[in-house]
Amino acid sequence: MLDATLKTQLQSYLTRLQHPIELVAALDDGAKSAEVRELLDEISALSDKITLLEDTDASQRKPSFAVRRAGSDMKIRFAGIPLGHEFTSLVLALLQAGGHPPKVEADVIEQIKALPGHYDFEVFISLTCHNCPDVVQALNLMAVLNSNVRSTMIDGALFQAEVESRQIMGVPAIYLNGELFGQGRMTLEEIIAKLDTNSAARDAEKLNAKAAFDVLVVGGGPAGSAAAIYAARKGIRTGVVAERFGGQVMDTLGIENFISVKATEGPKLAMALEEHVKEYGVDIMNLQRAQALKPVAGGVEITLENGAVLRSKTVILSTGARWRNMNVPGEAEFRTKGVAYCPHCDGPLFKGKRVAVIGGGNSGVEAAIDLAGIVAHVTLLEFDSVLRADAVLQNKLRSLPNVMIITSAQTTQVTGTDKVNGLNYKDRVSGEVQHIELEGIFVQIGLVPNTDWLKGVVNLSPRGEIEVDAKGQTSVPGVFAAGDCTTVPYKQIIIAMGEGAKASLSAFDHIIRDGAH
Repeated sequence: MLDATLKTQLQSYLTRLQHPIELVAALDDGAKSAEVRELLDEISALSDKITLLEDTDASQRKPSFAVRRAGSDMKIRFAGIPLGHEFTSLVLALLQAGGHPPKVEADVIEQIKALPGHYDFEVFISLTCHNCPDVVQALNLMAVLNSNVRSTMIDGALFQAEVESRQIMGVPAIYLNGELFGQGRMTLEEIIAKLDTNSAARDAEKLNAKAAFDVLVVGGGPAGSAAAIYAARKGIRTGVVAERFGGQVMDTLGIENFISVKATEGPKLAMALEEHVKEYGVDIMNLQRAQALKPVAGGVEITLENGAVLRSKTVILSTGARWRNMNVPGEAEFRTKGVAYCPHCDGPLFKGKRVAVIGGGNSGVEAAIDLAGIVAHVTLLEFDSVLRADAVLQNKLRSLPNVMIITSAQTTQVTGTDKVNGLNYKDRVSGEVQHIELEGIFVQIGLVPNTDWLKGVVNLSPRGEIEVDAKGQTSVPGVFAAGDCTTVPYKQIIIAMGEGAKASLSAFDHIIRDGAH
């Protein structure tokens, strides 16, 4: 199961085990159980602190296995074979169950330990999903720290009957005590905040008590990270308030055009950004949504959704963008019930089924190519009369036997009962309305800036982008902007970083030249 290099790396990690751990396997005579057995045999052979046991509980999913500290009632279970993106989840579970300290703030650890009640979490994943490991790792850590928490990872491709019965059409799908708890990527802090209902009020009290910043960055993506680093290097008081540190990069799988880095993945880049920002002592306020901006004497106030007010001499807006919706009947109703936005995450759930991709740009064509290797058939619909993707991508798409391309197609409705069963589109040449029967729809039609909360405060373009000059200055003195939320063309990570650095230098120049106090 594991190649020699991976075994050597894993054996090195396992030297950090402080306590003996047990792997308790629930297996049957199937081929997948044999693979799990092989994996567990290889792992247990790498450390004398690991014991492999048989699970006699007939009610357990098969194949599955538990990871627990010897002599404890620790409840971490993997139903499936945690390789691919989930191999890191397995390694961390082994280390943390064995007593290796997690890289989590002390107050977060205490918050987990203090959670009252019983929490039985199940998270359905796909091994190609790059968002799923964050959820699995968060829940596993909670199970390590709090004996009242049970965490089970379930590979949806292996347990398809459960996926069908629960009508799961998007991952990660998180269930708590049998009820749907969350859909999509959630961080440890987000999960805890949803369980600890008093956390928002405590956060607001702490945030209100903070002294004024010199530079306050709103948004934690590439632009915001660059802005924060450039400000902090000037030796001035810098803060970042972000709804989700990493921004849309967290939803990006392959990155191959970030100069000097041949290839990386979005979550890895986001983690590197956060670590770099933290090196400069920047005050990072994560999981906080900005609600209002108000110029005041001596600077700017940012009001957050929880009611807290942050003050700063200057502000840099780097709120990024989000996937654009089709805004047609049925889209919102069937989101996560057949309507999806991440082919890498949710594609495996549609194995052998018929799907559509909406959008003929690079993202849409790439999605169609990826899906064609998994699903039975892909129909790509493009509003324009021609596809807009790069020629090399179009050629690849047209070479695939299970793909149909329809241009001049305006999607008008998503149809279904309890889940998607098709879509309607209007032929923009003939005017006729056509229906396509299918089970999944992947929307890939571009981005919309996260600027709704700024309407009437700073000047926005007709597309909702923040208007900036050559220095990143907005229409409000002392307020700058950078990245995908602005009118700067070409929404690329490397461009956003450069614009973030420029906006930060402009903010510093504003402070020292314009007498902001």
